[in-house]
Amino acid sequence: MKKYKALVLSCMDPRFQHLVYEKLKKKKLAKKYSAFTIAGAAVGVTHVKFKKWHKTFYDNLSTSIKLHGIQKLIVMNHEDCGAAKIANGKKEFTLSNEKKIHQNSFSNLKKNIKRKFPKLKTEFNFISLNGKINKF
Repeated sequence: MKKYKALVLSCMDPRFQHLVYEKLKKKKLAKKYSAFTIAGAAVGVTHVKFKKWHKTFYDNLSTSIKLHGIQKLIVMNHEDCGAAKIANGKKEFTLSNEKKIHQNSFSNLKKNIKRKFPKLKTEFNFISLNGKINKF
């Protein structure tokens, strides 16, 4: 069994894939992580509008922990997220609304991880359109 350090949950949006990779490379995680890429990242695995996806993520995470010895979940959400727009519904989509959606997704995911995988560490990041990545 090959050991990896982390599972990275990121969005499928091609505008941000290179930024995710570069961030992980800077953290010296290149070739040392498993990846789970889905629309919305944490939004996609927590929001009720994507409920059918939730079980798939947790099954994959559980399998990654067993097969790869994953010790940390690194989450990479981003600004101008299509899944956040869907989660927002018919309300006006503002940066403030979007940030609340991402905050809620991070909070819900952290709570679920603590309950289901209490030993797993978590890290939550938000990528701005200008490419800046901030811990959340």
